[in-house]
Amino acid sequence: MSMPLGGVQVGSYDSYEQAQSAVDYLSDEKFAVENVTIIGTDLRMVETVTGRMTTGRAVAAGAAGGAWWGLFVGLLLGIFAEDGGNWFGSVLTGLLIGLAFGAAFGGMGYAATRGKRDFTSTSKITASRYDVMCHPAHAEEARALLARFSLRG
Repeated sequence: MSMPLGGVQVGSYDSYEQAQSAVDYLSDEKFAVENVTIIGTDLRMVETVTGRMTTGRAVAAGAAGGAWWGLFVGLLLGIFAEDGGNWFGSVLTGLLIGLAFGAAFGGMGYAATRGKRDFTSTSKITASRYDVMCHPAHAEEARALLARFSLRG
């Protein structure tokens, strides 16, 4: 006899936060939550466009990232400096070289796309429903506890 993925359904929720709260309630009630699985169904990817990408923005973003790496390398090299002036010089040199290379690679990377993606965005995967599943041997106890949870509001 094969068990469905995650067991049998003991609850269904519209958001992940609600499903997470339900499992947290089971845990608070000393239920063996290692028998529980949250499964998101009807997945979709949502991409939110955050702005226009231009050559200037690509160069600036590359420069910022390069500056951080350059600062890191400069600090590492500064450990071996003999005095404070050499330490400051190592850090500043690393920062400037990182900034320059980051800007160059940011610009080249943007130019390589040839205008195929002239925007910035963030993306996330969401589900339309989140089912709380449980091993069949513990399903009735979980259902009873989740019924009290739903009455709680």
